Amino acid sequence: MRGRGKARGGVVGVTVLGLLMAVTARAGAAGEAGALTGYAMAPGAQVIEGALARDGGPLLEPGPHTYKDSVRPGERKHYTVELDGTSNAYVSAVAAPKPGSAMGPRDGIDVALEALDGTSCGGGRHRTFLSAGGAYPVADYAERAPRPGSACAAAGTYRFVLERGDAAGGDGAAVPVELQYVTAPPGEEGAGGSGGSGGPGGLGRSDGQGGPSSSGGSWASQAPRMPDGPGKAVTGGSGFNDAAEVGAGSWKDELRPGETHFYRVAVTAGRQLFARARFGAAPSGGATPYVSGGVRLGLNNTARGYVMNRTTGYQGKPAAVSLATPPAAYGGGVAVGDAVRGMRFAGWYYLQASLSPRAGAGVGAGAASAAVPVTLDVDVAAAREAAPASKPVSGVVPSGGEGRDGALRVVGYAGVGTGSALLAGLAGWTLVARRRARRHGG
Repeated sequence: MRGRGKARGGVVGVTVLGLLMAVTARAGAAGEAGALTGYAMAPGAQVIEGALARDGGPLLEPGPHTYKDSVRPGERKHYTVELDGTSNAYVSAVAAPKPGSAMGPRDGIDVALEALDGTSCGGGRHRTFLSAGGAYPVADYAERAPRPGSACAAAGTYRFVLERGDAAGGDGAAVPVELQYVTAPPGEEGAGGSGGSGGPGGLGRSDGQGGPSSSGGSWASQAPRMPDGPGKAVTGGSGFNDAAEVGAGSWKDELRPGETHFYRVAVTAGRQLFARARFGAAPSGGATPYVSGGVRLGLNNTARGYVMNRTTGYQGKPAAVSLATPPAAYGGGVAVGDAVRGMRFAGWYYLQASLSPRAGAGVGAGAASAAVPVTLDVDVAAAREAAPASKPVSGVVPSGGEGRDGALRVVGYAGVGTGSALLAGLAGWTLVARRRARRHGG
């Protein structure tokens, strides 16, 4: 429908939202033998159509409401949201290209929140489909934190904007998108339990200041003990709605070229998530070309915000890619960088393992669509300092977390680039964060 349309249902509290987001809705399977499983939208998601004009976009309700639309190359769609004057607001978009499709190098999505006069509510976010390694679902949110005197602090009507990039050199078909609008009171701590307000699946702590201070320091980037066993069998989901729940340990799955599987991990306040995806050898049958960015391990938070993305090359031989996060739900200061900003919640975090559609090119007959074994190693541990403890920085101890001297220190983490780039020291981290901001405009 065009024009402004109101979705049914009232504003739902964070508790109900958390329970809904925690529900596993195993939906969507291959439509026919051999077909790759695409992203499964939430059951009951409401079909809407964003307005191409700035005014009159359909209304997105906060809470357990999920919406679906589609966006064509170059389209800029508008939606209406009502913001109160106290809550942090997160409006997310998941763009899910057809599995195995090739997208243009400049194709992707931009999301932003703005006032009706066009004033930006904060930096927008840009996510590309990264066609070099094969297209896969991408997600991020635009946010509003009602700090006194800041843009968009007042309660009122605002606009969520979703824009798709240039599809030149790739698939120009419309891409399905899934939209969601959630809120959280500033400063609310996540309980980190298995349910209830702030538990896994809900919005836990959302610090009103948006992250740690800029005093320097860093947390350990290596897990105290990384699982490396054969793994328990698991089948990852096709998206956020049917993600398979995993905990500490090793988990055995398989991916076909072009597929992405989702897994959700509970991370409580003050703890770090460490994950590694070990991709096995491709089925034999012929020479396999080297694929830059052929395997991937990504991470999004409980509100579907981007945290980080790690890739490495693949040539049909075993390869591994890993990631490590700052502690979840820290407090105080100003967040800089995707990883720091993205780890503000206690709750579910969504790991994604992807295998490029090009990983099956050049192999023998029948092997191009054969599955590659993947072992996912997961650890969630109390935050540890990367260097010997020095004088603790006050005001940054999240609930339930402590360092070796009883206090957490400010993160010096770089969530940029391909691989597992970790920079010790705030100066290097800040430089990389600024470069990323200039490159992506977010």
